[in-house]
Amino acid sequence: MSAKIAALTARINAEQPDDEHAGNGRWTYEGSVPFADLGAAALDAKVPHVHRFRLGNGLRLLLLVDKSAPVVSYFTWFRVGSRHEKPGKTGLAHLFEHLMFNETDNLEAGEFDRKLEENGAESNAATWLDWTYYYESLPKDRLSLAVRLESERMAHLVLREPQVVSEKEVVANERRMRVDDDVEGAANEMLYKMAFTKHPYHWPTIGWMQDIENFTPADCTTFYKTYYAPNNATIVVVGDVREAEVLQKIRDGYRTISSSVLPDEDTFPEPPQLETCELTLKKPTASEKMLIGYRGPALGDADHATLSVLNEVLFGGRAARMYRELVVDKELCTDLRGWVSTFRDPGLYEIYFTARPGVAIGDVMKVADGELAKARESLVTDEELARAKARLELGLLQSLETIGGKAEQLGFYDTVLGDPTAAFRRLEAYRRATAGELRTAARRYFNDQTRTMIRVVPESTPTEENAE
Repeated sequence: MSAKIAALTARINAEQPDDEHAGNGRWTYEGSVPFADLGAAALDAKVPHVHRFRLGNGLRLLLLVDKSAPVVSYFTWFRVGSRHEKPGKTGLAHLFEHLMFNETDNLEAGEFDRKLEENGAESNAATWLDWTYYYESLPKDRLSLAVRLESERMAHLVLREPQVVSEKEVVANERRMRVDDDVEGAANEMLYKMAFTKHPYHWPTIGWMQDIENFTPADCTTFYKTYYAPNNATIVVVGDVREAEVLQKIRDGYRTISSSVLPDEDTFPEPPQLETCELTLKKPTASEKMLIGYRGPALGDADHATLSVLNEVLFGGRAARMYRELVVDKELCTDLRGWVSTFRDPGLYEIYFTARPGVAIGDVMKVADGELAKARESLVTDEELARAKARLELGLLQSLETIGGKAEQLGFYDTVLGDPTAAFRRLEAYRRATAGELRTAARRYFNDQTRTMIRVVPESTPTEENAE
């Protein structure tokens, strides 16, 4: 398979036009990895492979042929998120998620979406701490449209005063709705603001309101020319396509776009947390809530999969320990969940509780802390371990059921971990996890001195709100 794709790449390069962009448009084939579970199946020639390529201007391509449906999914992942911003300029990465659907040199405002809708496509975008992506899912014979539109907005976005002001207003309203006027959104923002003091995970992806209001076209132009460049992007194509067609179309669409000079990483590691951080917020809520953030591992750490299995034992579904104790047996909570952050750098293990109206969150925490202590002191049962692993495996495999799901997972793991098929390594890690390893993880991460606690109480509760 690799020899065949290498020969195809050489043929495409031989057809490269001999002009000033010839260097930008030359493909390098960087090998293939099987898109399948580990083991004997990965050695089967019939197993589809993810092929990796790089253009001369630095643009990377991940290509997976999937003929299960006559469609194609086209993702563009940029290795930029809120972690790449600076104090005073927070929210720029998210603002661009809006700006990129706006006017370009060759497309009027609204024309990008209109062309996709006319051709039966769907599109969207997302920004987070470590990355930003844009995607289109469309009929397979409309691949050229995705290439043309995405290459156009990578190189020719219009960033004048009217466009920037308009999108700033949209983002400011989004912040009011999702954070300022949302109880859980405000509490979650405060959780990260307190838990991180040095690392850029300290500020929210949407940005601080003052920064959003002060963005200028010059700020946007600098950010765009720096990070929205081919050498900071990976295109993921999954669908009913031919390799030669994809290579030719992407080469022709992007070869005239020059690479940028990317700044070196300038991130301060978060210092150790030596004592519990606590804050009480008064909000318009009918019942008390608690958000807890323990120091957690990075997505690439060996502990991440183990802690994810333990989280399923504690919070995964109606048979989980916390749900059974707090919702079913003692009827103290109406909602609860846990999540191990999937960040490139160490993040948080988040826990969230909503008490029943009239129930003090302190009563909830007595039970919850007891369950966390039990996880540190004793082994989970074989039945709990098997159920947790089955839930995680099912969730991962369900995320790969669709062509769009495959493209998203490939791009996510490639951008965060540098391994497009790392999902299958995680699946193996889930399967290997033992009860003893779960107990060790609980002892390593469930430490009171390394947790941040945000208590939310109804505004009528006589307590002081301290947002320092």
